[in-house]
Formats: sequence, structure tokens, C-alpha cells
Amino acid sequence: MLRLLSVILVFIGSQASAASVAPEVLEAEAKRVRVIERVSRSTIAIFDSRGQGGGSGVIISSDGYALTNFHVTAPCGPAMRCGMNDGRLYDAVLVGLDPPGDVALIKLLGRNDFPAAELGDSDVVQVGDRVLVAGNPFLLAEDFRPTVTYGILSGTHRYQYPAGTLLEYADCLQTDAAINPGNSGGPLFNAAGKLIGINGRGSFEKRGRVNVGVGYAISINQIKLFLSHLKAGRVVDHATLGATVTTLDDGRVAVDDLLEESDAYRRGLRYGDYLTSFAGRNITTANALKNVLGIYPAGWTVPIEFVRDGDVMAANVRLASLHGQGELESLIEAQANKPVPIQPPGPKDGEDEPQPKIPNIRDLAAGARVPELPEEVNKVYQARAGFANYYFNDLHQQRLAEKCPGWRAFSADQRLEISGVDSRGHEVAIESTEQMGSFRSVRGQFFANFSDPNVPNDGPPGSGGLMAAIREWQTLLSRGLEGFDEAHYMGQLPFGLGQSRHDCLVTIRNGLPTYFYFNRQTCHVAGLEHFTADDRDPCTVRFSNFQPWDSAELPLMWVVRFGENAYAEFTVDHYQQVPLEESVDE
Repeated sequence: MLRLLSVILVFIGSQASAASVAPEVLEAEAKRVRVIERVSRSTIAIFDSRGQGGGSGVIISSDGYALTNFHVTAPCGPAMRCGMNDGRLYDAVLVGLDPPGDVALIKLLGRNDFPAAELGDSDVVQVGDRVLVAGNPFLLAEDFRPTVTYGILSGTHRYQYPAGTLLEYADCLQTDAAINPGNSGGPLFNAAGKLIGINGRGSFEKRGRVNVGVGYAISINQIKLFLSHLKAGRVVDHATLGATVTTLDDGRVAVDDLLEESDAYRRGLRYGDYLTSFAGRNITTANALKNVLGIYPAGWTVPIEFVRDGDVMAANVRLASLHGQGELESLIEAQANKPVPIQPPGPKDGEDEPQPKIPNIRDLAAGARVPELPEEVNKVYQARAGFANYYFNDLHQQRLAEKCPGWRAFSADQRLEISGVDSRGHEVAIESTEQMGSFRSVRGQFFANFSDPNVPNDGPPGSGGLMAAIREWQTLLSRGLEGFDEAHYMGQLPFGLGQSRHDCLVTIRNGLPTYFYFNRQTCHVAGLEHFTADDRDPCTVRFSNFQPWDSAELPLMWVVRFGENAYAEFTVDHYQQVPLEESVDE
């Protein structure tokens, strides 16, 4: 009887307690439940194509693109399987890799209406903000419904040292929400359910492989800088300034080593200068530079400020690749050969048949056979050295070719003639073919002969190779990509005034690259950079004021620069093509 009375009193007390909860508290709880339900739909469990290994990921677009960690995909090869919280399993293909930053882009196949997470802004988050972690720790969810943990942001702009030169977590987010093995590659959401990071690391090394409330996520804003490069099917490298710095006793950050072939050196940075700002951030320690430098892809251009003898100097510096040619692929191979850190649940009798080795990127580019690659993956996978999946790079090349209003504007078997006036009203005349060209201005007339690839063509003097740059532009708009030895889509890079991002297509002829920049809205060729040597500034040509010409649209305004120096600015009043029999005057 006494026990019955106690139960009744507890029941009455719990009812009274529930009735006394403030409505806003109940609504906050209900809102959190709705957010968790929504973010769970875009969270995926990732397995290799044999159903082994494990990790997590998050879908970021309805057509199936999803983010995860490089170290999750490294043992998988080009194909994997992804489970969603509706219990369904989908084939997926590798798209792009960022090994230094521990990011991979994959694409789920089979539908075009995947539930996608909304990208947030990781630069506006604050310590103390509530966050959600979703994923598949220890591969617990055999029905693929993700485990969700709840906590706060414990730190922002953290720096976690790389393993060698891979898996560097620069400018990352720290959280006390539980991140365990299997959560790797999964999403970190803010309280509103917007994606602010990709989970990947925890402070397990000295504490065993269990969560201790110290986990790290790659910021989504860093990933945004790399996303177009990843969608290009590339193996993306991170950037180096070409200089190292040290923190002095007086708190200043001094340059203590500098490569003379670096763009930083060409822009005026010298040994002993004090670096004060990089990409708009104040640099107060050497670690602060590592933290911000680590979020940029190779090839990006950023502003820097430095002090010498009390004078403040500023420059825009193009960042170089962190790794040398072939070095990154070797590091990827080593990572791919590491044992899978976590296995699916189930009996282990030790008598399983050995599984075939999954070929790595280098093997695949060399023609290695992929064992039992699913048919749907085969359709969207193409191996090529230096790429995670060249199929997607080729898609972007075709997209630019189809949409560019100037594509095929010229004929390869005719000479291009351009006439106009410079800013002071002086006549400018250009003639160009595949074999030779001429440029006439108030400075005189210059001739170029392209028949011998071993002869450098960096004239007219002071232009950095304007005639060669015009020839590359003419080739692109006449013969397309077939006119070059190699071509690939780079992704989006800063170019022009305000450093707005443009689609970048790189062509190579006789070992010399040309970067073509396409306006992302109109697809006009907004400009180009032609390099005549690795350690030399390019000739930069910027185009504007596009007008109809025959069935195409061509620029009337040309601005030519070489390094920091303006070479020419002129307005075109006439484009014309004439038969090659009428040779360029010499």
C-alpha cells in the first residue's frame, strides 16, 4: 500500500512539474527536435564499395554532392556506398580531394532530389553558440539513422598541426559535442541547422579513442574557397607564401626565410621585413600566419602588408603550391594504404577471405584495373594523373566551351587583325597568326615568330609577352582546347578589380601555361595571364565592354599589365580576319 502511494505521488509530481514548464522552454525543445530531424536527412554514413570501413558525410546539393574527410575516402578508391536515414543505400563516386586540408567531395548517384544541408557562415559563429554534431560513431546505426550530439562551440580560429603536410586543420572550430571514431567527415551544424563545419579530429592521442569533449571541425568558409576546385575533379593543394616567419621577443613577426623565385619576393617582400597583415587579418604571431595561410588553395591571390624601416608597404601576392610535382600523390598513396580505423559491427572469426587491394590514384592513372566498380560509378569516373576524377573536369571544360559567347569566333586558317587607339589617341594595330604576329603602337613596331618553340617570346619589351598572350587567346577562340598540348579547368580564382572570382581554365603549350578567366555570369573571357617562365610575372590582359561581332561577342577595351607596371590600354574599333596568304608584314 505504501509503495502504491509513493508511485501515485511521483506521478502527480511529474504531471505538476510538466505543467509548470514555461511554454518558451517547450517550444525551444520542440524547435531543436525539428532541426535535428531536418539535419539528419542530409547526414550520410559512408562505407567503401566492399561494405567495410566507415565514416560520415553530409549532402550539400540536391544533385548529390556531399562533403566528407579525405581520410575517410582514402581507403575507398573511386567508389563507395552511402547510407541515408531513410534506410536506403546509394552508390557514390569520388569527385575531388583536398588532402592537406582533410576534405573530400563525393557525389551520390541515383536521384536528383537529395535532401541537402544549407551552408552557413563559420566566420560569424562565437564561442558559446549551441551546435549539433551528426554522424555514425562506431558505425552504431545499422539503419543509417545518424547519432546526434549536442554541445557548444568551445573555440574558433584554432590551429591543429598536420601529420607531416597532410590533414592540417587551420582556422578550425572546436566543440565539446561528442565526436568519436566514425564521426569523421560528418557535419557540424549551428542551432538553426546550417552547416558550419566538417568534423574530423578529436584530442584522442593521449586519452584513447574515446571522446573527451575536445573535437575539431574544418570551417565551412574554408571549404567554400576550395569547393569549385573540388568540383573540378582535382587533387587540390594548399598554398604557401614562399616565406617563413618567426615571432620576435618584442612581439613583431619577422620574415626569416624567403624564396627568391616566389611571387612574394617579386612583389617586394624581403628577409627581415615585419609582416603585419595577410588576407585582411592582423598577423601577431607566426602561428597566426599558419592559421590563415592554411585556408587558401594554391594559386589564390591575397593582399599583404609589411613594414620595413618604419614604412608600411602593401602588395597582392599569388600563393604557390605547398607541395612539389608528384609529392602530393606520394603522400596520398601512403594515407590510402593505412588500415581502416573502424570496422562495421558483426562477428569476426578471423577466417574471412582477403579482400582485393583498392587501387590508389597513382595506380588508376597508370591504368590499374578497378575491381568490380559499380556500373553507375563507371559512367562518371575517369582516371588521369593529378586528378581525383577527370570526368568532372571535362564536364566543366565543355560547359565553358558551350556558354562562352566568343568560342569559335575566329578561324584558325585566317590572320586576325585588330585596330584601335590608346588612351591618348595614338593608333594601335595588331596582327596575329599561329606562326607569327606584330604589334604597332606609339612605342614602335614589334614582330614575333612562334615557329621555334625553343625561342622565348616575351615581347614587346616591357609587356611580359603580349604577342604570345594574344596568340593563345586567338587559339582558344578559334581552335578551342584542341589547339593546346594540355588543358584543364582549375576552379574559381580571384581576378581583376576587387579580385572577384572567375572560372579559370588553364591551357599549356610548349610547357608554358596560360590562365584564362571567364566571367561567371556571362561566360565572357574576362582576361588572361600568360607565363613565359616559372619565376617571372605573367603578361596580364583584362578585357571589358563586349560587343557583338559576327555571331560572337568580343571585347572593345583591353588593359595590359606586366607585374606591377601598366603596359598599354586601348580601345578596339575594328576586328577583321583575312586569308593567311596575305602574310604579316616584316
